[in-house]
Amino acid sequence: MIAALRTVIKRMHYPLEVMLTCVRWYVSYPLSFRHLEEMMEERGVVVDHATVHRWAIKIVPVLAAVFRRCKRPLGTSWRMDETYIKVHGQWKYLYRAVDRDGDTIDFLLRAKRDKAAARRFLEQAIALHGEPHKITIDQSGANTAAIESYNDDHHTDIELRQCKYLNNIVEQDHRAIKRIVRPMLGCKVFRCARILIAGIETMHMIRKGQIDCHDGEVLSAADQFYSLAF
Repeated sequence: MIAALRTVIKRMHYPLEVMLTCVRWYVSYPLSFRHLEEMMEERGVVVDHATVHRWAIKIVPVLAAVFRRCKRPLGTSWRMDETYIKVHGQWKYLYRAVDRDGDTIDFLLRAKRDKAAARRFLEQAIALHGEPHKITIDQSGANTAAIESYNDDHHTDIELRQCKYLNNIVEQDHRAIKRIVRPMLGCKVFRCARILIAGIETMHMIRKGQIDCHDGEVLSAADQFYSLAF
């Protein structure tokens, strides 16, 4: 077990295998924490849904950070877009980008949909993956302003394309995330929503083959997820 994970679970009294299984199921499938409570009870494990929630909030950031360090290289032609996520009864905005092959570049949940939010997402993605050669967006004025201001401030020449047809790839990719988020019954806290979405995005990237397995090792998506803990 990696040291960071050992630190966050040191006061948790369930086996690590049980906690990892619950967290993986939650970020992989359209389930609520109450569904997981019932499923574990059928397997002889009595655990409250609130406890499963605490496991996810503690464990997901550690595994997501490990995944970022072993993520495969990505393309330099990006498709950038945002979608809606409900948090405490209000719509928030999940900024996402994929490359031309559909692999996830990055994601960021923001409270507002404006130039500042788009610029923050763009800077985060570039800090992790370097500057792209081109970015394709829809007709979003905020995204346009963010990319143009980044070019001006950093004296770069990232090509900006506005083409809804070419941007379909990221819009379709949103569906995989929203399919998992929908049964959550609405996140109550913005910080928790960010963490849980990070887990969902991490599992989605694993399924797309974005983890760099050593020595050509072939593992199932589940085993790749569990391997992040060790």
